[in-house]
Amino acid sequence: MADRNQTATVGALMLIAGGIIGAGLGLLFAPQSGKKTRRQITRYAGQVVDDTEELIRDSTRSVNDMVEDLGERTSRLAARGGDVAEDWRKTFLNTLDRGQKSLERQRRKLSDLWS
Repeated sequence: MADRNQTATVGALMLIAGGIIGAGLGLLFAPQSGKKTRRQITRYAGQVVDDTEELIRDSTRSVNDMVEDLGERTSRLAARGGDVAEDWRKTFLNTLDRGQKSLERQRRKLSDLWS
């Protein structure tokens, strides 16, 4: 899932970079004054910066959501693992207790036979 998000982020950044290059070339070869062209490039660069910052915020939010989700899943898994361990511990202690009682019965039987 992280690979998919990373691929999407890289694709979006490549798209933005292509747009910047294409727009810059288009403006440079457009039949207008240099001052007007520079103003358009500056305005477009500002827009690209805003779009990039928004993309970074969205990507950061997505990564934070994934980390939070992973933390929740890990907590649930740890809790389930704790429950399983507790059940196993109780079963083990019950088995030991039954074994000890069985040994006591056998010891009494042997004691009665030797008496």
